[in-house]
Amino acid sequence: MSMSVTAFAVPATSRPTSENPLSEAMENLARVLPARTDASVLVDLLGDDLREGLDALGDVECHFADVLDAMRMERPSPFTLVSVGDDQLVLERLEVLDRVVTQVRRRLSQAAGMMRQLPLPLGDS
Repeated sequence: MSMSVTAFAVPATSRPTSENPLSEAMENLARVLPARTDASVLVDLLGDDLREGLDALGDVECHFADVLDAMRMERPSPFTLVSVGDDQLVLERLEVLDRVVTQVRRRLSQAAGMMRQLPLPLGDS
């Protein structure tokens, strides 16, 4: 069975240029949203979601690195293989990722809706 993968190109001009791409992204989003309390709260919540998701993603990445390390041992023991494969933390972190991805999607939709309410800058039609 073949799965198709859709890739989205990110324009070079939107790539992070700062030491902290999350802060830069949140500041940029706050700049383009209306200057209202609900927009500020949305930016804060989205930032929290992204931090939580990136943290969970890091834990999942560490899990797979541990699996690879165990498999690259000259003679991994059956106990080592079972132990590294039976990591409850990674399952919990995947649940976090599932929840956070849904929240991020919803919050980005909310942000897009707020942006549609703004008047267009001069020169845009």
